[in-house]
Amino acid sequence: MLGEAVRGYDAAGLTAVSCIADGPDSWFAEAALKHGGQLEVVVPASEYRASLPEWHRPVYDELYACAADVHETGMTESTSEAHMAGSEALVGLVDELIAVWDGKPAWGYGGTADVVAYAERTGVPVRVLWPEGATR
Repeated sequence: MLGEAVRGYDAAGLTAVSCIADGPDSWFAEAALKHGGQLEVVVPASEYRASLPEWHRPVYDELYACAADVHETGMTESTSEAHMAGSEALVGLVDELIAVWDGKPAWGYGGTADVVAYAERTGVPVRVLWPEGATR
């Protein structure tokens, strides 16, 4: 799904911006790099990496090392507020937000629903990729 979406963009002009969390964030970053695009990383908090699942940290490190640029929020604790601040920074850097979203409310502050709503409020176009099994 993400690979197909990314292939619709010219690789020479593609810059993916991601917090490279486990799941669609990292899959998107990997797809963009595989397509020949660049990656910029947003780090929500200095303790963010430590808050990620241990199994995901090698993936995070590999993608982080590929980043053409890194943006930091300046926050320390990896809280939902920091994650939302990171997402807001991300939205401020993109021309379009690609969101893998089931259309449901966020599980907690800073979830996909909150980020999509923020992008819409700030005038950033949103392209939703519906995961298998999602209802619209």
